[in-house]
Amino acid sequence: MGFLAFLLLGLLAGAIARAILPGKQAGGWLATMVVGVVGALLGGWLGSVLFNARLEEFFDLQTWLLAIGGSIIVLLVYGALTGRKGARA
Repeated sequence: MGFLAFLLLGLLAGAIARAILPGKQAGGWLATMVVGVVGALLGGWLGSVLFNARLEEFFDLQTWLLAIGGSIIVLLVYGALTGRKGARA
């Protein structure tokens, strides 16, 4: 997978992860892309360690599930570290 495809994967995976998790997360599209790229790296690493699964092709379902799952983990850890709890008024 090329560099630009990986950035696009990160942006979309981060946006999907933010839509899945309840509450308001701060940041715009750049923060979403960073969350998605870090999540894709984490998901790819965890997938290879636990399930012998890798980030292969851009249009592979396994790649998307690993990237979204990793992004959700990154958002949960970030929320735990910063003390954000659910939706705020």
